[in-house]
Amino acid sequence: MELFGYDLSNKKTLITLIVIFVVLGFLTASLPDSDEDSDEDTEQIDKKVFRDLKFKDPYAAEAGKKETANVAEEEEGNPYEELNELIGLTDVKKEVMSLVNFVKVQKQRKEKGLKTPKMSFHLVFTGSPGTGKTTVARIVARIYHDLGILKSSRTVEVDRSDLVAEYIGQTAVKTNAVIDSALNGVLFIDEAYALTPKDAGPDYGQEAISTLLKRMEDDRDKLVVIVAGYPDEMKRFIESNPGLKSRFTRYINFPDYNEQELIDIFGLYLKKNEYTLSDEARSYMRSKLEEILPKRDKFFGNARYMRTVFEKAVQCQANRLAKQNNVTAEQLTEITLPDIKEAME
Repeated sequence: MELFGYDLSNKKTLITLIVIFVVLGFLTASLPDSDEDSDEDTEQIDKKVFRDLKFKDPYAAEAGKKETANVAEEEEGNPYEELNELIGLTDVKKEVMSLVNFVKVQKQRKEKGLKTPKMSFHLVFTGSPGTGKTTVARIVARIYHDLGILKSSRTVEVDRSDLVAEYIGQTAVKTNAVIDSALNGVLFIDEAYALTPKDAGPDYGQEAISTLLKRMEDDRDKLVVIVAGYPDEMKRFIESNPGLKSRFTRYINFPDYNEQELIDIFGLYLKKNEYTLSDEARSYMRSKLEEILPKRDKFFGNARYMRTVFEKAVQCQANRLAKQNNVTAEQLTEITLPDIKEAME
């Protein structure tokens, strides 16, 4: 009897064939059952290779610097009164109250069964540093809560470093986590234009923007986003993506403070910390501001500048009084001309 030309009556030949079939069977069992299994194995390998590749974001030098975003918790008090009491910002107050009036009227129309236009509550704040954008964003969050637009008056304040990760695949996760923390409140993104660096190549900021736009749509009833930054940079930022342009349609510009407004802001720091300013020091401050303001650029700190002057003046006063004996309460509270001169050098 023969098989494939082999004589099966030969005992040695028969044993050899049996061994061959056993080995072939073992090898066949060890192979993937289907192309699907093979593809799955390949996919797992690809994922491992992709996970092990670490592409650093060249624009995320500050990424990971802060452990958590800054959260402005809910506050007591009347946000409308606080808005009105802010120094300057006349046009800003008008814009915010115009939005409030619109919302109130639309709610009345809805209660009477009338049609109401679709409203977007997302805002773009433009202006130089220290012009009150963050302060107004917190107040707007409380106003939105009062109007029933949001369930919470909380504001989560972030910048690029809170949204963009250093390595590929991590930005969406990081951005989603920040958005989750802001749900039912306001997400305030300061210097939002940094998500789209000018003349930049591939950048993870785009991934943050895509994630943000999706969540603004998915969570449109429980998320309000306010973006802020310099006017020209914010215009470029909004126009960089059609999704941004369609969602951010209301702009509020924050002008630089004038001379008197800056002096009034300095006065707030004095009052809050129980200090006074001598007449000579006040006159010098006014003349110095008249000299500085015409030369200021977009980086001028406005209220931040006055806070810095206050902190320096207090330090100058301390250095001056430390050399004296029997210092009176009046001397401990008064900021004098030498203090202001040194602070504003």
